[in-house]
Amino acid sequence: MVRKKVPEWLNSTMWSTPPPPSSYDDGLLRHSPVTKMKEEAESISVAPRLNSAPPPSSNTSVPSPSHRPRNGNSISGGSGEYGHSVGPSAEDFSRQAHVSAELSKKVINMKELRSLALQSLPDSPGIRSTVWKLLLGYLPPERSLWSTELKQKRSQYKHYKDELLTSPSEITWKMVRSKGFDNYDLKSESRCMLARSRITDEDHPLSLGKASIWNTYFQDTETIEQIDRDVKRTHPDIPFFSGESSFARSNQESMKNILLVFAKLNQGIRYVQGMNEILAPIFYVFRNDPDEDSSSHAEADAFFCFVELLSGFRDFYCQQLDNSVVGIRSAITRLSQLVRKHDEELWRHLEITTKVNPQFYAFRWITLLLTQEFSFFDSLHIWDALLSDPEGPLESLLGICCAMLVLVRRRLIAGDFTSNMKLLQHYPTTNISHLLIILLLQNVHMPKLRALTTCTSTL
Repeated sequence: MVRKKVPEWLNSTMWSTPPPPSSYDDGLLRHSPVTKMKEEAESISVAPRLNSAPPPSSNTSVPSPSHRPRNGNSISGGSGEYGHSVGPSAEDFSRQAHVSAELSKKVINMKELRSLALQSLPDSPGIRSTVWKLLLGYLPPERSLWSTELKQKRSQYKHYKDELLTSPSEITWKMVRSKGFDNYDLKSESRCMLARSRITDEDHPLSLGKASIWNTYFQDTETIEQIDRDVKRTHPDIPFFSGESSFARSNQESMKNILLVFAKLNQGIRYVQGMNEILAPIFYVFRNDPDEDSSSHAEADAFFCFVELLSGFRDFYCQQLDNSVVGIRSAITRLSQLVRKHDEELWRHLEITTKVNPQFYAFRWITLLLTQEFSFFDSLHIWDALLSDPEGPLESLLGICCAMLVLVRRRLIAGDFTSNMKLLQHYPTTNISHLLIILLLQNVHMPKLRALTTCTSTL
C-alpha cells in the first residue's frame, strides 16, 4: 500500500520556536475542532486506534505549555481545578464546552470522548474526574445508571474495608457480641476483658494457626509498614500529598487504605513498591472534584479505578512472570522493537554501539507509567492519552516511550553510554504537545519524522 504524502505542516517553523512561558491552564495540544482535524487525518497514515485525533491542520497553531519544575506544583490558591491562578484561554473554553456537551448526553459517545481525551483534557473543574471514570469503565456510558452503579461500588468498598481493615480485637468483640455476650462482665472491673474461657485458639494473639486472625494480622505488618513509608514519600513537594495539615494526613490515610485493601485482595502480587505513584494521580484527580459527593467518595472511586488500571499491568509486578510473554521484560523487548522499526539508526546506536540496555531506563518508565519522568501535572495530560486507548494503556505507553527517545535522538546519537544513561534516567523537561503529536505520527515514514524531531529537539 502506497503511503500518502505527509502534509506540509510538519515542516512548519513552529516546531523550531521555543515554547513561550504560559500558565498551566493554557493546557496542551491546542488543536482545531475535531471535525477539522478528521479532514487532515485523511492525508497521513497513522495507527487505526489514533485516527480519531490526528495532528492539527497547517493553519492551526499549537500553543505550548509552560515548562514547570518537576513535582513543584501545589493546589493552593487560584480558581482552576488544581488551584491555578491564571484563567483559561478562549480555546480552553471551547474545548471545555465540547467535553461538557459530550458528558451531558444521556448516553456518552465513548469513541468521541476517547478522541477528546487523546488531545488532552482541559483543566476545568470536575471534567477529568468524570472522564477518567468513564474511560476506566467505572461509570457506564448511560448517565441514568451512574447513581445506581456508584452506590453499589461504594457500598462494596465499605464492605471490603470492614472485612479487611478491622483490627483483630474489634473482630473478636464483634464475634462475642454476635454470640449473645453483649452484657458479659459489664458489672465487673474487667468488663473490657474477655474471660480466658471465651478466647479460642484462633482468637489468641499468639496463635500460629492458618485460620488465626491474629496470625494473619501480624503477617500483614511488613506490608503495612512498606505502604506507610511509600505513601509518606509520595510527591513531598505537593501539599496535597505531604505535610502536617489534617487534609494531607487524611489523603495519606485514604491512599494507605486503598493500597492495603488491594494487597489483601490480590495475594498473588500484594503490594509492590511504586504502586503508590500510580495511585496518586487517580486519587488526586478524584479528591479535587468540585462535586462534594464525588470528592467525599474519592477513596472508594479511586480504589476501583486503580484496580482497573492495574489489571492491564499486574503481571509486570509479579517477579515469577518477568521472563514470560506477559512479563515486564517482554514489554521492554516490544519497546526495543518499536524503536528499531521507526528509527533503526537510533536503535543501533543505543543498543549496539553504546550498549545501553533498554531495561536500564524503560523498566521505570513502564512500571510507573511515566509518573517519575515528568512533572506531576504534565503526567495528568499524558495519562489522558494513555487512558483514551480502547485497547488499554500499554500500547500507547510504549508509543510514548518510543516518542521520548525520538524526541531527543540528536543528543542520543551524539552521546556515549554514560551521557545517554544520564539523559534517559533523568529525562529533560519537554513540550508534552510535541511528544503526543510524535505518538500520532509513528506510522509515518521515519525520515519525515526524524526531520520533524530535528526541529523540535531543543532539549
